[in-house]
Amino acid sequence: MNADDALARILASVPGLPAVDAPLLDALGLVLAEDIAADRDVPPFRNSAMDGYAVRGDDVASAPVELRVVGEVAAGAFPDRAVGPGEAMRIMTGAPIPDGADTVVRVEDTDNASDVVTITAATPKGMATRQAGEDLRKGETVLTKGTVLRAAEIGLLASVGRARVRVRKRPRVAVFSTGDEIVDLDQPMDRGQIHDSNRYTLASAIRAAGAEPWVRGIVRDSPDVLRAALREAVAADAIVTSGGVSVGDHDHLKPVLSELGTIDFWAIAIRPGRPLAFGELKDGERRVPIFGLPGNTVSALVTFEIFVRPALLRMQGRQNVARPRTKARLTEPIDKPDFLRVFARGIHDPEAGTVRLTGPQGSGILRSMSLANCLIDLPVGASRFEKGQEVDVILTEQSEPR
Repeated sequence: MNADDALARILASVPGLPAVDAPLLDALGLVLAEDIAADRDVPPFRNSAMDGYAVRGDDVASAPVELRVVGEVAAGAFPDRAVGPGEAMRIMTGAPIPDGADTVVRVEDTDNASDVVTITAATPKGMATRQAGEDLRKGETVLTKGTVLRAAEIGLLASVGRARVRVRKRPRVAVFSTGDEIVDLDQPMDRGQIHDSNRYTLASAIRAAGAEPWVRGIVRDSPDVLRAALREAVAADAIVTSGGVSVGDHDHLKPVLSELGTIDFWAIAIRPGRPLAFGELKDGERRVPIFGLPGNTVSALVTFEIFVRPALLRMQGRQNVARPRTKARLTEPIDKPDFLRVFARGIHDPEAGTVRLTGPQGSGILRSMSLANCLIDLPVGASRFEKGQEVDVILTEQSEPR
């Protein structure tokens, strides 16, 4: 199966998650599940955009001019009188503008006096005033269903008094590694063993995709142990495993998954990451997608980027799930098998419009991912790409369009 068909089948299969009621700060990065209308004007009153003096614009059309100071109003207070001809009121940023005034003279254009102030620069009428409802009008739709909530949208929701909001649920993703050869970070290693980096890599990638990693243990190379682990993990919204997806004597995911659920596909014509399993388990009426990623560290992370990340975003209600792409010229030649689509780890220079490899591209060289800011997408059908040739680049450090 080719990568595009595999991704399309995954995105068509993964279930959308339900809407939940969340505290405002917990909604960052999630997808809004309701339209939001302003319940008030924002700001609710005319206010000053800077520290200075609230005046009548006609009085400061020319300078210098002296005005009698009739009071002061700070942010959070309210003026106790209007401003008449020949008068001024000291005002702080954000404070309500008194009746009669239509202009704020910045303090730098005055002598800053407290009884009779001298205006030293002519000021246009309306200067430094914010009108009521300038940002939002009462009843106006502020945000629509399907909006991805960034910091600015969280601020908008706060400005209309929304302490809680309806959003699509954040996926809880069970993640574990398989294999007798791996040990946890705080455990001693015997000969032939390695530290389990995949769980930490994938849990971090899950979190970066806006989901909640549910980090499980290491699953040993035993069908019974794997079966028990999957039966526990089905409580999650999705499952991500690494290792055990090949066809060796100790690769048990395929038969166990066939027993407990269904397998959609098992291999993809890509490098790195050819052995990749996708299927689902059932928990009552729930369908829980499972991604069996390769055990090699680079293969696991690349296949997560290409297939799992878009799926998790789609489960959260995102419509745009593809990273931005661009074109760039190679600074070196690249050879590849003509029958595979290769996602090479690259360093993209946007100013020069070039891209180069991070170095050795072995599927166990995780440093090649650490150095990369992109994937170089090399299609099936060609075995060599020359220096200077234009190629497709996936910008893995940039977020998907909203």
